[in-house]
Formats: sequence, structure tokens, C-alpha cells
Amino acid sequence: MTASHSILCVNRGSSSLKFSLYMLAESERLLASGEIDRIGMPGGCFKVVGEGGTVLKEIARDYEDELEIIRAMFTALDEIGLPRPAAVGHRLVHGGAAHTAPERVTPELLASLRELIPFAPLHLPSAIAAIEAIGAHFSGLPQVACFDTAFHRTIPEVAARFPLANELWKAGVRRYGFHGLSYEYIVGALGDRAKGRVIIAHLGNGASLAAVRDGKSVDTTMGFTPAGGLMMGTRSGDLDPGVILYLLAQKKYDAGRIERAVNDDAGLLGVSAISPDMRTLAQSGDPRAAMARRMFCYILRKHIGAMAAVLEGIDTLVFTGGIGEHDAEVRSTVCAGLAYLGVRIDRASNAGNRDTISSAASKVLVRVIPTNEDLIIARHTRAIIAAQ
Repeated sequence: MTASHSILCVNRGSSSLKFSLYMLAESERLLASGEIDRIGMPGGCFKVVGEGGTVLKEIARDYEDELEIIRAMFTALDEIGLPRPAAVGHRLVHGGAAHTAPERVTPELLASLRELIPFAPLHLPSAIAAIEAIGAHFSGLPQVACFDTAFHRTIPEVAARFPLANELWKAGVRRYGFHGLSYEYIVGALGDRAKGRVIIAHLGNGASLAAVRDGKSVDTTMGFTPAGGLMMGTRSGDLDPGVILYLLAQKKYDAGRIERAVNDDAGLLGVSAISPDMRTLAQSGDPRAAMARRMFCYILRKHIGAMAAVLEGIDTLVFTGGIGEHDAEVRSTVCAGLAYLGVRIDRASNAGNRDTISSAASKVLVRVIPTNEDLIIARHTRAIIAAQ
């Protein structure tokens, strides 16, 4: 690779593919980003946005075949006149116990990822398909896998274990944690402030907390899968396991229906019966929408208290993700119940979504920091490829 590194970051979800093209040299520059959504469904759309938010390309089209999707992405970048990437970095939701750092994609890594599919059946198959399609279409293009679980490799066993039989621990049933690329970015953005006791709240359609001490994860709310922990857009978060047993035995749910019940039909959508989107719920006059938002804040505040107990106090609280960055009411509601920890926020700063929203009287620094997972992927990809 040359001194200037053009890195394509790919995040292949179960029904979408998001991408960003970065130029990394003395500075870090986002050249374009885009998304192909509703893959495998009618009403698909392909959109590319350039610097400053300018729409560079938009196509209404349905996409089915993985190779077709990859070709469409690379063709669009060529037609717009953007540089052909020197490498591709992928977000992988799960690395299991063995993959605790970014890795160059090899046949051996792909074989290992296939074995992990039962750990993340909604996400890993499509991500592997995207890697293979790029490899088939551009055989000489280096690819790097960046794992969302890697940041949490420092969680001690006492926090990583579930209170289950030892054979399940040995089989890999444990707390892995997710949103690691986001947490890694926030720790870097905090600089010296990350040396203390930090709680990071990544709040989007998927939501989790991380307890971070001196820049390292020591606990987190998501567990074996991204369905655990906080209430989310469509996911339940933590449940009494007896609920699952009841649904199996009494309601005769099969595995597929249970999966839909906890991942697709729960959370904000399940409680409100309106929407998984906090903005939509905030504008609704329906009492169910108000209850969903109230529950979200209550559960979030409760888990922040638990993370503070793990850290034996808190020096910095960070809000990030779509909800964390933009929903001032959520932040104020949550922080109002954290006064016992020394949290005080400034009303005007919070309403303005400013970088620092804690008041002068607050013992805890409270910040709002936009996350950038793709930039972390680009940095890791450049480092891996440059070292080989």
C-alpha cells in the first residue's frame, strides 16, 4: 500500500449493507458512505452520499445475489470517480473466544467464522457471504475482519461467566459483549479521561453499556448475544429465563417464534405497539409510547447503577449512538436519577446536545460524543495490511 491508504469499510447486516470509503494519510478523510437496504426484499434502495451530505448516487432497485450487491457497490464508486480501495475492512459482530483482535481474512479465518454462526445466526452468514463475494470478484484485494466482541476481551472471568454448569462455560457460553468498535472509538476520543472510571452508553436501535477502567472493558450489559442487557428498539434485553420456558411449554412457541419474540417484536416496539424509533414515540400522544420511553430510561438508569458498582464509582459518563447523541430528554431523565453518584447536568448544554453537558457542580464529567465505528475499522485495516 502507498502512503495514502484508501480503505473501504463494510458492515453487512442481515438485510442491508452499509459502507464507507476513507482516505487515510496525514489526515483521515471520509470520501463517501452509502447503503444498500432491504436486501432480499421488495423496495430496495442503493444510496451513496459524499462529503457534506451530497447525494452522489441513488437507485431504487431490488437486490438478491451477494455478488450482484458487491459489484453494484464497486461500480458505483468507480462511476462517481472515487479511488479504488487498497483494502477492505469488515465489521464482524462476533469473534467468539478465539478472535480477540483484527485479523487478515484467510481461508482458515473463514472456516473458523462458519463454526461461530450458531453464536450469531442473524449476522455472520451475510457478513461471510460479503467477504467471499469480494474475494471472488477482486481476488487480490486484501480484506480484514474487525470484531465487535474484541474490545471486551479484557472482561475478567468473574464478569464473563454465567452461573451455569462448567461444561457450558467450556463450550463458549459466556458474556462476549458487543458494540466494541464503538467503545474503542469513544475511549480514543476521551484521551487521558479514559484513564479513570468510565461508563459508556451506546444507545441506538441496539443499546448497551460498558464499564471501562483505564481504557479497558471490565463489564458490559450485552452477553452471549446482542439480545441481552438493556431494552432496545425491537429486542427485549435481559429476561427471566423462566419466560422462555413458559413460552416453550405453555404457549408452544418453537425456536423461530421465540427468536422473533425477543429480537423482532419486543423492546420499544413491543411495549408501544407503534414503533421502535424513540423520535416517533416522543411525538406520539399514545400512553403506550410514553411507557416505552419511560421503561427505556428506567432500565438504562438501573444498569448504569450496576456498572458504577462494578467500577466502585464513576468519573466520566458518555452518551453515544443515535439516541445517546440526540435525545436530550432521555439523557436528562436518566441523569436526574443519578444524583447520588454525583451526576449533575446543565440544562441548556444538554438541550443543545453539546459535547459536555455536566454542570460546574457535577462530580462526574458527562459528555455526548458521536461515535465512528467505520473509522476504527479503517485504522485497523490499514495497520494490519501495512504490517504484512
